Amino acid sequence: MTNDNKAIIQRALTALLETRDVGTLAPFLSDDFIHRRPDSTSATKTEWLAAVRAALVPLADMRVEVLQLLADGDRVVLCTRRRLPDGPEVTVVEIWLIRDGLIAEGWEIIEPAARAAANLTWWEPTSS
Repeated sequence: MTNDNKAIIQRALTALLETRDVGTLAPFLSDDFIHRRPDSTSATKTEWLAAVRAALVPLADMRVEVLQLLADGDRVVLCTRRRLPDGPEVTVVEIWLIRDGLIAEGWEIIEPAARAAANLTWWEPTSS
């Protein structure tokens, strides 16, 4: 099951990156798919696909490097480094819940590489 779940995420990512067509993602998502962000916002399948579609325009030349793809039961963790030519670099950690062979939930954390050092001491009070 773990390898099957990893393969679902690999196929979905490959389909999106090769075609740059959000329609290739839809068959991988359950009808009740929900995408969650660290700021407690969430998006339905339709809302998330629309957001990905909109992001593909400015990110058309983005390069994605898979750093880690790990699975444990019904959860798959994908860590990628994403770069734009002559632009910023971010690290993205995504946790995907697989249910009945489809992606049912996703959680995403994005950290710009340029700000990573500042986030190492997030608990320290800032000077005002």
